[in-house]
Amino acid sequence: MEAVRTEPQAKTAALSFKNVDILFHRNNSASAISQAVKRLDEGGTREQIAAELGVTVGVANANLEIRRGEISVLMGLSGSGKSTLLRAANRLNKVTRGSVEIGNGTAFVDIASCDDETLRDMRRTRVTMVFQQFGLLPWRTVRENVSFGLELRGFTPNARRKIAEEKLELVGLTRWANSYVSELSGGMQQRVGLARAFATDADILLMDEPFSALDPLIRRKLQDELLDLQTRLKKTIVFVSHDIDEALRIGSNIAIMREGRIIQAGPPQEIISSPVDDYVRDFVRHMNPLPLLNAASVMRLLEVCPRWDENTIQLDATGYYGFNPVTATVTDRTGTEVALQYHDTDDISELQVISGCVYCVPVTASLNTVALLRQKSGMPVLISDASQIIGLCDDADMIGAITGVARASKLN
Repeated sequence: MEAVRTEPQAKTAALSFKNVDILFHRNNSASAISQAVKRLDEGGTREQIAAELGVTVGVANANLEIRRGEISVLMGLSGSGKSTLLRAANRLNKVTRGSVEIGNGTAFVDIASCDDETLRDMRRTRVTMVFQQFGLLPWRTVRENVSFGLELRGFTPNARRKIAEEKLELVGLTRWANSYVSELSGGMQQRVGLARAFATDADILLMDEPFSALDPLIRRKLQDELLDLQTRLKKTIVFVSHDIDEALRIGSNIAIMREGRIIQAGPPQEIISSPVDDYVRDFVRHMNPLPLLNAASVMRLLEVCPRWDENTIQLDATGYYGFNPVTATVTDRTGTEVALQYHDTDDISELQVISGCVYCVPVTASLNTVALLRQKSGMPVLISDASQIIGLCDDADMIGAITGVARASKLN
Protein backbone atom coordinates (compact mmCIF):
# COMPACT_ATOMS: atom_id res chain seq x y z
CA MET A 1 0.00 0.00 0.00
CA GLU A 2 1.43 3.42 -0.97
CA ALA A 3 0.30 5.45 2.06
CA VAL A 4 -0.52 8.52 -0.04
CA ARG A 5 -2.87 11.27 1.08
CA THR A 6 -4.09 14.33 -0.78
CA GLU A 7 -5.34 16.64 2.00
CA PRO A 8 -3.59 20.02 2.06
CA GLN A 9 -0.59 20.14 4.38
CA ALA A 10 -0.41 23.13 6.71
CA LYS A 11 2.18 25.86 6.18
CA THR A 12 3.39 24.41 2.87
CA ALA A 13 5.44 21.72 4.58
CA ALA A 14 7.88 19.86 2.36
CA LEU A 15 8.73 17.28 5.01
CA SER A 16 6.97 16.38 8.26
CA PHE A 17 8.05 14.02 11.03
CA LYS A 18 4.99 13.03 13.05
CA ASN A 19 5.30 11.16 16.36
CA VAL A 20 8.36 9.32 15.06
CA ASP A 21 9.98 6.57 17.13
CA ILE A 22 13.02 4.71 15.81
CA LEU A 23 14.22 1.72 17.82
CA PHE A 24 16.95 -0.82 17.11
CA HIS A 25 17.63 -4.33 18.38
CA ARG A 26 20.80 -6.28 17.63
CA ASN A 27 18.83 -9.26 16.33
CA ASN A 28 15.93 -7.13 15.06
CA SER A 29 13.61 -8.88 17.53
CA ALA A 30 10.05 -7.68 16.91
CA SER A 31 9.05 -8.82 20.39
CA ALA A 32 11.82 -6.85 22.12
CA ILE A 33 11.08 -3.74 20.09
CA SER A 34 7.35 -4.04 20.85
CA GLN A 35 8.10 -4.28 24.56
CA ALA A 36 10.46 -1.32 24.27
CA VAL A 37 7.74 0.80 22.66
CA LYS A 38 5.45 -0.06 25.56
CA ARG A 39 8.15 0.89 28.09
CA LEU A 40 8.74 4.13 26.20
CA ASP A 41 5.04 4.98 26.52
CA GLU A 42 5.22 4.22 30.24
CA GLY A 43 8.01 6.75 30.65
CA GLY A 44 11.02 4.45 30.50
CA THR A 45 14.31 6.18 29.78
CA ARG A 46 16.74 5.34 27.01
CA GLU A 47 19.15 3.78 29.53
CA GLN A 48 16.45 1.71 31.25
CA ILE A 49 15.12 0.32 27.98
CA ALA A 50 18.61 -0.56 26.78
CA ALA A 51 19.45 -2.31 30.07
CA GLU A 52 16.17 -4.20 30.36
CA LEU A 53 15.51 -5.18 26.75
CA GLY A 54 18.70 -4.60 24.77
CA VAL A 55 16.86 -2.11 22.58
CA THR A 56 18.40 1.20 21.54
CA VAL A 57 16.03 4.14 21.34
CA GLY A 58 17.40 6.17 18.45
CA VAL A 59 14.52 8.66 18.24
CA ALA A 60 11.52 9.11 20.53
CA ASN A 61 8.29 10.95 19.69
CA ALA A 62 9.88 13.36 17.20
CA ASN A 63 7.58 15.97 15.72
CA LEU A 64 9.03 18.44 13.25
CA GLU A 65 7.67 20.28 10.23
CA ILE A 66 10.10 21.59 7.60
CA ARG A 67 8.78 24.21 5.21
CA ARG A 68 9.58 24.34 1.52
CA GLY A 69 12.72 26.26 0.65
CA GLU A 70 14.18 26.49 4.15
CA ILE A 71 17.35 25.12 5.73
CA SER A 72 16.38 23.22 8.86
CA VAL A 73 19.27 22.11 11.08
CA LEU A 74 19.15 19.07 13.36
CA MET A 75 21.77 19.43 16.03
CA GLY A 76 22.91 17.92 19.29
CA LEU A 77 25.76 16.01 20.87
CA SER A 78 26.97 12.67 19.53
CA GLY A 79 24.29 10.05 20.06
CA SER A 80 21.48 12.60 20.34
CA GLY A 81 19.57 11.04 17.41
CA LYS A 82 20.03 13.77 14.81
CA SER A 83 21.52 11.55 12.06
CA THR A 84 19.10 8.76 12.95
CA LEU A 85 16.15 11.07 12.38
CA LEU A 86 17.63 12.49 9.18
CA ARG A 87 18.01 9.01 7.68
CA ALA A 88 14.35 8.31 8.32
CA ALA A 89 13.54 10.93 5.66
CA ASN A 90 14.63 8.51 2.91
CA ARG A 91 14.07 5.33 4.97
CA LEU A 92 17.72 4.48 5.38
CA ASN A 93 16.49 4.07 8.95
CA LYS A 94 13.19 2.28 9.41
CA VAL A 95 10.56 4.09 11.47
CA THR A 96 9.21 1.94 14.29
CA ARG A 97 6.15 4.12 14.84
CA GLY A 98 4.89 7.38 13.37
CA SER A 99 5.02 8.86 9.89
CA VAL A 100 7.45 10.77 7.67
CA GLU A 101 5.44 12.67 5.08
CA ILE A 102 6.99 14.16 1.94
CA GLY A 103 5.14 16.35 -0.54
CA ASN A 104 4.79 14.67 -3.93
CA GLY A 105 2.91 17.02 -6.24
CA THR A 106 -0.55 17.49 -4.75
CA ALA A 107 -0.21 14.39 -2.55
CA PHE A 108 1.87 13.53 0.49
CA VAL A 109 3.69 10.23 0.69
CA ASP A 110 4.49 8.55 3.99
CA ILE A 111 8.03 7.36 3.43
CA ALA A 112 7.80 5.23 6.58
CA SER A 113 5.08 2.97 5.17
CA CYS A 114 5.02 3.36 1.37
CA ASP A 115 5.70 0.37 -0.91
CA ASP A 116 9.13 -0.34 -2.36
CA GLU A 117 8.34 1.03 -5.81
CA THR A 118 7.16 4.35 -4.38
CA LEU A 119 10.21 4.48 -2.11
CA ARG A 120 12.58 3.96 -5.06
CA ASP A 121 10.81 6.70 -7.02
CA MET A 122 11.00 9.13 -4.09
CA ARG A 123 14.71 8.44 -3.63
CA ARG A 124 15.39 8.96 -7.33
CA THR A 125 13.35 12.11 -7.82
CA ARG A 126 12.40 13.84 -4.54
CA VAL A 127 15.03 13.21 -1.87
CA THR A 128 18.81 13.08 -2.21
CA MET A 129 21.63 12.87 0.31
CA VAL A 130 25.03 14.51 0.79
CA PHE A 131 27.31 12.49 3.07
CA GLN A 132 30.03 13.56 5.50
CA GLN A 133 32.62 11.41 3.72
CA PHE A 134 31.47 12.56 0.27
CA GLY A 135 30.58 9.05 -1.03
CA LEU A 136 32.35 9.63 -4.36
CA LEU A 137 33.54 6.88 -6.72
CA PRO A 138 37.35 7.11 -7.05
CA TRP A 139 37.48 5.29 -10.41
CA ARG A 140 35.19 7.83 -12.05
CA THR A 141 35.91 11.39 -13.13
CA VAL A 142 34.34 14.38 -11.45
CA ARG A 143 31.80 14.70 -14.30
CA GLU A 144 30.96 11.00 -14.12
CA ASN A 145 30.44 11.23 -10.35
CA VAL A 146 28.08 14.16 -10.76
CA SER A 147 26.04 12.36 -13.42
CA PHE A 148 26.01 8.97 -11.67
CA GLY A 149 22.46 9.31 -10.33
CA LEU A 150 21.23 10.35 -13.78
CA GLU A 151 22.87 7.26 -15.26
CA LEU A 152 20.96 5.06 -12.83
CA ARG A 153 17.74 6.77 -13.91
CA GLY A 154 18.40 6.00 -17.57
CA PHE A 155 19.36 9.43 -18.89
CA THR A 156 21.19 9.44 -22.22
CA PRO A 157 24.96 10.21 -22.21
CA ASN A 158 24.40 13.60 -23.84
CA ALA A 159 21.71 14.57 -21.34
CA ARG A 160 23.90 13.42 -18.43
CA ARG A 161 26.85 15.42 -19.69
CA LYS A 162 24.80 18.58 -20.18
CA ILE A 163 23.28 18.46 -16.68
CA ALA A 164 26.60 17.55 -15.03
CA GLU A 165 28.36 20.48 -16.66
CA GLU A 166 25.59 22.85 -15.56
CA LYS A 167 25.93 21.72 -11.95
CA LEU A 168 29.73 21.81 -12.02
CA GLU A 169 29.54 25.40 -13.20
CA LEU A 170 27.13 26.10 -10.36
CA VAL A 171 29.69 24.95 -7.75
CA GLY A 172 32.71 26.38 -9.56
CA LEU A 173 34.35 23.12 -10.68
CA THR A 174 34.02 23.29 -14.47
CA ARG A 175 37.77 23.08 -15.09
CA TRP A 176 38.01 19.94 -12.94
CA ALA A 177 35.35 17.98 -14.84
CA ASN A 178 37.84 15.44 -16.28
CA SER A 179 39.86 15.03 -13.07
CA TYR A 180 39.55 12.14 -10.66
CA VAL A 181 38.32 12.84 -7.15
CA SER A 182 41.68 11.84 -5.66
CA GLU A 183 43.15 14.90 -7.36
CA LEU A 184 40.83 17.26 -5.48
CA SER A 185 41.04 18.78 -2.02
CA GLY A 186 38.48 17.86 0.65
CA GLY A 187 36.53 21.05 0.06
CA MET A 188 36.44 20.46 -3.69
CA GLN A 189 35.31 16.87 -3.17
CA GLN A 190 32.42 18.11 -1.06
CA ARG A 191 31.47 20.50 -3.86
CA VAL A 192 31.34 17.49 -6.18
CA GLY A 193 28.96 15.86 -3.71
CA LEU A 194 26.78 18.97 -3.78
CA ALA A 195 26.81 19.08 -7.57
CA ARG A 196 25.78 15.41 -7.70
CA ALA A 197 22.88 16.13 -5.33
CA PHE A 198 21.77 19.13 -7.39
CA ALA A 199 21.98 17.10 -10.61
CA THR A 200 19.06 14.93 -9.51
CA ASP A 201 16.90 18.06 -9.23
CA ALA A 202 15.43 16.64 -6.03
CA ASP A 203 13.40 19.07 -3.94
CA ILE A 204 14.80 17.85 -0.61
CA LEU A 205 18.51 17.60 0.26
CA LEU A 206 19.57 15.60 3.31
CA MET A 207 23.02 16.72 4.48
CA ASP A 208 24.61 14.61 7.23
CA GLU A 209 27.41 16.74 8.76
CA PRO A 210 28.76 17.42 5.26
CA PHE A 211 31.42 19.93 6.33
CA SER A 212 32.53 18.48 9.69
CA ALA A 213 35.59 16.68 8.28
CA LEU A 214 36.98 19.91 6.80
CA ASP A 215 39.21 22.49 8.42
CA PRO A 216 37.48 25.60 9.84
CA LEU A 217 38.37 28.00 7.01
CA ILE A 218 37.16 25.63 4.28
CA ARG A 219 34.08 24.80 6.34
CA ARG A 220 33.09 28.46 6.61
CA LYS A 221 33.69 29.01 2.90
CA LEU A 222 31.42 26.08 2.01
CA GLN A 223 28.77 27.39 4.40
CA ASP A 224 28.86 30.69 2.50
CA GLU A 225 28.65 28.86 -0.82
CA LEU A 226 25.71 26.76 0.37
CA LEU A 227 23.84 29.88 1.47
CA ASP A 228 24.57 31.52 -1.87
CA LEU A 229 23.34 28.47 -3.78
CA GLN A 230 20.25 28.32 -1.61
CA THR A 231 19.26 31.89 -2.52
CA ARG A 232 19.21 30.79 -6.15
CA LEU A 233 17.87 27.23 -5.94
CA LYS A 234 15.45 27.43 -2.98
CA LYS A 235 15.84 23.76 -2.06
CA THR A 236 14.45 22.26 1.13
CA ILE A 237 17.55 21.26 3.12
CA VAL A 238 17.75 19.18 6.27
CA PHE A 239 21.24 19.69 7.65
CA VAL A 240 22.77 17.73 10.54
CA SER A 241 25.41 19.46 12.65
CA HIS A 242 26.93 19.30 16.11
CA ASP A 243 28.33 22.84 15.76
CA ILE A 244 26.06 25.56 17.17
CA ASP A 245 27.90 28.29 15.24
CA GLU A 246 27.26 26.45 11.99
CA ALA A 247 23.63 25.76 12.88
CA LEU A 248 22.87 29.36 13.79
CA ARG A 249 24.72 30.65 10.75
CA ILE A 250 22.94 28.64 8.05
CA GLY A 251 19.69 27.49 9.62
CA SER A 252 16.29 29.07 8.98
CA ASN A 253 15.11 26.84 11.81
CA ILE A 254 16.97 24.68 14.32
CA ALA A 255 15.88 21.56 16.19
CA ILE A 256 18.08 20.67 19.16
CA MET A 257 18.03 17.00 20.12
CA ARG A 258 19.01 15.12 23.27
CA GLU A 259 18.79 11.39 23.90
CA GLY A 260 16.60 10.88 20.85
CA ARG A 261 14.13 13.64 21.63
CA ILE A 262 13.66 17.10 20.14
CA ILE A 263 14.14 19.46 23.08
CA GLN A 264 13.52 22.75 21.28
CA ALA A 265 12.80 23.79 17.71
CA GLY A 266 12.47 27.25 16.24
CA PRO A 267 14.24 30.14 14.50
CA PRO A 268 17.84 30.89 15.56
CA GLN A 269 16.78 34.12 17.31
CA GLU A 270 14.30 32.21 19.45
CA ILE A 271 16.82 29.52 20.36
CA ILE A 272 19.30 32.15 21.54
CA SER A 273 16.89 34.47 23.33
CA SER A 274 14.59 31.87 24.91
CA PRO A 275 16.37 28.55 25.56
CA VAL A 276 13.90 26.13 27.12
CA ASP A 277 16.33 24.48 29.55
CA ASP A 278 19.94 24.32 30.74
CA TYR A 279 20.87 21.85 27.98
CA VAL A 280 19.93 24.33 25.25
CA ARG A 281 21.35 27.23 27.27
CA ASP A 282 24.73 25.46 27.41
CA PHE A 283 24.73 25.14 23.62
CA VAL A 284 24.27 28.85 23.00
CA ARG A 285 26.25 30.18 25.97
CA HIS A 286 29.42 31.00 24.03
CA MET A 287 27.70 32.35 20.92
CA ASN A 288 27.96 36.00 19.91
CA PRO A 289 24.24 36.72 19.48
CA LEU A 290 24.48 40.24 18.07
CA PRO A 291 24.37 39.34 14.34
CA LEU A 292 21.58 36.79 14.87
CA LEU A 293 19.11 38.52 17.16
CA ASN A 294 16.84 41.25 15.91
CA ALA A 295 15.10 44.17 17.54
CA ALA A 296 11.85 42.23 17.98
CA SER A 297 13.70 39.60 20.01
CA VAL A 298 15.00 42.00 22.65
CA MET A 299 12.79 45.07 22.81
CA ARG A 300 10.34 45.94 25.56
CA LEU A 301 6.85 46.69 24.36
CA LEU A 302 5.85 50.27 25.17
CA GLU A 303 2.81 48.98 27.04
CA VAL A 304 5.02 47.44 29.77
CA CYS A 305 7.34 50.44 30.15
CA PRO A 306 7.06 52.93 33.06
CA ARG A 307 5.24 56.21 32.36
CA TRP A 308 5.60 59.82 33.37
CA ASP A 309 1.88 60.25 33.00
CA GLU A 310 -1.04 58.91 30.99
CA ASN A 311 0.45 60.05 27.67
CA THR A 312 4.22 59.84 28.14
CA ILE A 313 6.39 56.71 28.30
CA GLN A 314 9.64 56.85 30.23
CA LEU A 315 12.55 56.04 27.91
CA ASP A 316 15.55 55.83 30.25
CA ALA A 317 16.33 54.47 33.70
CA THR A 318 16.68 57.95 35.22
CA GLY A 319 13.33 59.08 33.87
CA TYR A 320 14.78 62.15 32.15
CA TYR A 321 13.51 61.37 28.64
CA GLY A 322 9.95 60.56 27.63
CA PHE A 323 8.12 59.52 24.46
CA ASN A 324 4.57 60.44 23.53
CA PRO A 325 3.12 57.75 21.17
CA VAL A 326 0.26 60.01 20.06
CA THR A 327 2.45 62.87 18.84
CA ALA A 328 5.47 60.61 18.16
CA THR A 329 7.76 63.06 19.92
CA VAL A 330 10.56 62.71 22.45
CA THR A 331 11.04 65.35 25.15
CA ASP A 332 13.18 65.78 28.23
CA ARG A 333 11.96 66.72 31.72
CA THR A 334 12.25 70.42 30.91
CA GLY A 335 9.82 69.99 28.01
CA THR A 336 12.51 70.45 25.36
CA GLU A 337 11.94 68.31 22.29
CA VAL A 338 14.69 65.82 21.43
CA ALA A 339 15.55 64.92 17.84
CA LEU A 340 14.02 61.66 16.60
CA GLN A 341 15.25 60.04 13.39
CA TYR A 342 13.74 57.05 11.59
CA HIS A 343 16.07 54.58 9.88
CA ASP A 344 14.23 51.90 7.92
CA THR A 345 17.09 49.57 6.94
CA ASP A 346 19.62 47.44 8.80
CA ASP A 347 22.58 49.10 7.11
CA ILE A 348 23.95 52.04 9.08
CA SER A 349 27.43 52.03 7.56
CA GLU A 350 26.79 55.38 5.85
CA LEU A 351 24.72 56.88 8.66
CA GLN A 352 26.24 59.77 10.61
CA VAL A 353 24.93 58.96 14.07
CA ILE A 354 24.29 62.09 16.13
CA SER A 355 24.97 62.05 19.86
CA GLY A 356 21.82 62.83 21.83
CA CYS A 357 19.46 61.91 18.98
CA VAL A 358 16.90 59.13 19.46
CA TYR A 359 16.82 56.65 16.57
CA CYS A 360 13.94 54.42 15.53
CA VAL A 361 14.52 51.19 13.59
CA PRO A 362 12.16 48.41 12.40
CA VAL A 363 11.61 45.17 14.33
CA THR A 364 13.73 43.37 11.71
CA ALA A 365 16.86 45.41 12.49
CA SER A 366 19.68 43.28 13.91
CA LEU A 367 20.69 43.62 17.53
CA ASN A 368 24.11 44.60 16.21
CA THR A 369 22.52 47.67 14.56
CA VAL A 370 20.54 48.51 17.70
CA ALA A 371 23.67 48.23 19.85
CA LEU A 372 25.68 50.51 17.56
CA LEU A 373 22.95 53.16 17.52
CA ARG A 374 22.61 52.98 21.30
CA GLN A 375 26.37 53.26 21.82
CA LYS A 376 26.96 56.11 19.35
CA SER A 377 23.89 58.19 20.22
CA GLY A 378 23.95 57.60 23.95
CA MET A 379 20.16 57.26 23.82
CA PRO A 380 17.63 54.40 23.96
CA VAL A 381 16.52 53.06 20.57
CA LEU A 382 12.84 53.00 19.60
CA ILE A 383 11.47 50.06 17.59
CA SER A 384 8.72 50.25 14.96
CA ASP A 385 6.50 47.76 13.20
CA ALA A 386 4.44 48.72 10.12
CA SER A 387 5.31 52.41 10.67
CA GLN A 388 4.08 52.36 14.28
CA ILE A 389 6.49 52.70 17.23
CA ILE A 390 5.76 49.75 19.51
CA GLY A 391 8.84 49.21 21.67
CA LEU A 392 12.24 50.36 22.88
CA CYS A 393 15.62 48.89 23.65
CA ASP A 394 18.34 50.04 26.05
CA ASP A 395 21.43 48.52 27.65
CA ALA A 396 19.50 46.32 30.06
CA ASP A 397 17.41 44.86 27.24
CA MET A 398 20.51 44.00 25.22
CA ILE A 399 22.28 42.48 28.22
CA GLY A 400 19.17 40.42 28.85
CA ALA A 401 19.27 39.11 25.28
CA ILE A 402 22.95 38.21 25.50
CA THR A 403 22.59 36.43 28.85
CA GLY A 404 19.27 34.80 27.95
CA VAL A 405 17.47 36.54 30.82
CA ALA A 406 14.87 38.87 29.32
CA ARG A 407 13.86 41.91 31.37
CA ALA A 408 10.29 42.13 30.16
CA SER A 409 7.80 41.16 27.46
CA LYS A 410 8.94 40.54 23.89
CA LEU A 411 7.05 40.69 20.59
CA ASN A 412 5.33 37.39 19.77
